[in-house]
Amino acid sequence: MRKLLLCVLLVLGGTSLKAQYEGMEYYWEQDPAVKAKLEQWQDLKFGFFVHWGPYSQKGYCESWTICTEDVDWIQRDSTISYDEYYRNYVDLKKTFNPEKFSPELWADLAKEAGMKYFVFTTKHHDGFCMWDTKETDYKITSRECPYHMAAKPDVLKELYGAFQKRDFMIGAYFSKPDWNSPYYWSERWQHGDRNVNYKIKNHPWMWEKFCDFAYNQIEELMTGYGKVDIIWLDGGWVSPDNRDQDIKMDRIVSMARKHQPGLLVVDRWIGGKYENYRTPEQKIPEKPWDYPWETCMTMANQWSYLPGDKYKSTRELVHYLVDIVSKGGNFLLNVGVDGNGEIPPEGIKLMKDMGAWMKINGEAIYETRPVAPYKEAKICYTKHKNNGKVYAVYLNDENELNPPSCVMLYSVKPARGAKISLLGYKGNLTYKRVGNGVLVTLPTAFVKNPPCEHAWSLCIDKVD
Repeated sequence: MRKLLLCVLLVLGGTSLKAQYEGMEYYWEQDPAVKAKLEQWQDLKFGFFVHWGPYSQKGYCESWTICTEDVDWIQRDSTISYDEYYRNYVDLKKTFNPEKFSPELWADLAKEAGMKYFVFTTKHHDGFCMWDTKETDYKITSRECPYHMAAKPDVLKELYGAFQKRDFMIGAYFSKPDWNSPYYWSERWQHGDRNVNYKIKNHPWMWEKFCDFAYNQIEELMTGYGKVDIIWLDGGWVSPDNRDQDIKMDRIVSMARKHQPGLLVVDRWIGGKYENYRTPEQKIPEKPWDYPWETCMTMANQWSYLPGDKYKSTRELVHYLVDIVSKGGNFLLNVGVDGNGEIPPEGIKLMKDMGAWMKINGEAIYETRPVAPYKEAKICYTKHKNNGKVYAVYLNDENELNPPSCVMLYSVKPARGAKISLLGYKGNLTYKRVGNGVLVTLPTAFVKNPPCEHAWSLCIDKVD
C-alpha cells in the first residue's frame, strides 16, 4: 500500500470510486466452503489491520521509498543517492529488534476494540518476511536480524496463535511483487519502477523462478501457522495483463485451498474468481454495492508507523464504521506499529474508545445487512440477517454531545405492535406515526446521560 497525501478524500462519488473496478465483473463464488466462509466474514464487520516491518524503526513509508517512481507520495532522503538510500533501507534488517513486542497485548486490545478478524503484513513489497521462511534470508529470523535471538523470533507464529486463541478470523496480507527477490528485481538491470525489471518473454526461466518462489512462500503460510481464513494479495500490477506478469493464480489457489478449505482469496484490483471481496482503499462507496466489500483505512495518515502522524478522531472512525456497515461493507482499520513492536498510544486510545462504543452498539453492527434507505439525514440503517430487527443509528454533529429528545425516521414503518428500544437503555420508547415514518421520543435520562458518545442506536423489532 502507498502513503497517502495528508488531505485524503475518504468518501468519493459513486462514479469515481467504481472506476477502480470498471470493466471488472464480480464473480460469485460457487464453492460451498468458500461461500460459507464469505458469509461468516460478512458477519464480523470490523477487522484489525497491522503494517509492521524494519521500516517502522525509522518511520519510513512501507516499501515505497525504495521504488524509483517520481510521484509526490513517495518521499525519501534526497541528500543521498538512491543507491545509498536503498542499501540503508535493506540494512534496516540488521537493527530490527522489537523487544517490546507482545502478541497477547495486541490481541487483547483488538478484542476490546470489538474487532473480529485480523490481517497482518506477512510481507510487504520490499520483500522482508515477518515469518521464518525457507525461501530467503531477508526475514526476521535471519541471523543478521538481532531479533533472531529472541525466545520466539517467528512473530507471525506468535501473532496468529494469540489471535486464533481469541477466535479471530485470520488473514495473511502478502505482496505479490517482491522487490528483494533477484527474480523480480533482477540485479542485472536497474530498478525501473514497481514492476518486474526485465522482459518476461525474453527471460521466461527467471519468471518461473519467481512464480515458484511466491508459490512456496504462500504454501509456508498455509501450512505452518494454523487455521488461515484469508489470503489478502496486494500489488495488483502483478497481472497477466500487465507486462505478462502471470503469477499462476490457479496453481496458487488450488494449493492454498487444499491446505485451508474455504480460504477467502482477495487478489486486489484484478477482478474475476480470485477476488472474493473487493477492497476500496481509504474510500467509502456513496451507495451500497451488491457484492461483498471491505474498506481498508488507516487510523492516522500513513499505513506504517510515522512519529507525529495525525490520527483520526474516535467520532470519525465510529461514523465511518456505521456508514460502511449500513452499505453492506466491512471495516478493516489499520494501525502502524513502531520499531519496538508497540502500538502507539494514540492507536491504543482509539481502539479502547471504539471498544467502548461497540460494547453498547455492537448489536446494530454484527451480523447485519444493508436495508433501504440505508442512510437518510443523520440516520444510518442496518438489519439483522436472521431476526429481521432494524437498527437506526443516529450520527451526531461535531459538537452534539447529547442525543436529541426526538428522532424522526422518515422511511421506516414499524409493524403493528412493534417495539422500539435504545441500545444501552432498558425499556421501550414511545413513538407516533407521522406520514410514512415514525417520530420516536427519547427518554430524558438517556438524553441527559447517554451511555456512549458519537452515535446512538434505535432498535425496531418489527417493520412492515
